[in-house]
Amino acid sequence: MKDQAKIIAALLVGAAAGAALGLLLAPEKGGDLRDDIADYINDLVDTAKTKAQTTANNVKQYSNDAIETAKAKFNGTVSDLYDYKDDAIETARSKAKAAADGAQAVAEGIAEDAKAKVKTTANNWNNNIQNA
Repeated sequence: MKDQAKIIAALLVGAAAGAALGLLLAPEKGGDLRDDIADYINDLVDTAKTKAQTTANNVKQYSNDAIETAKAKFNGTVSDLYDYKDDAIETARSKAKAAADGAQAVAEGIAEDAKAKVKTTANNWNNNIQNA
């Protein structure tokens, strides 16, 4: 951007110098010549100011657009992360519940087997005592 500004400034200075030399060499009265030179330089200054202002506005707009784009992408990423977090929590809860349910079923099965073995053993002892 700095190189482009330098080139524009050099072109404006060169144009002003060329115009000034052209006017100085033209066959006009001194007062008219000075007025023409002043008008031309004022026009060049106004043009330079306008171009500088336009360039500054363009840079400002580009910066604002870049910032808004970055914000939008960041907000989208944060939103995606929250969704991913919620999905991960839900998956973890679901798997934990399934594991707990499975563990409970296994524990109930073991408890039933133990009850049955205790009952069988008690019945066997009872039968042995009665038969003895």
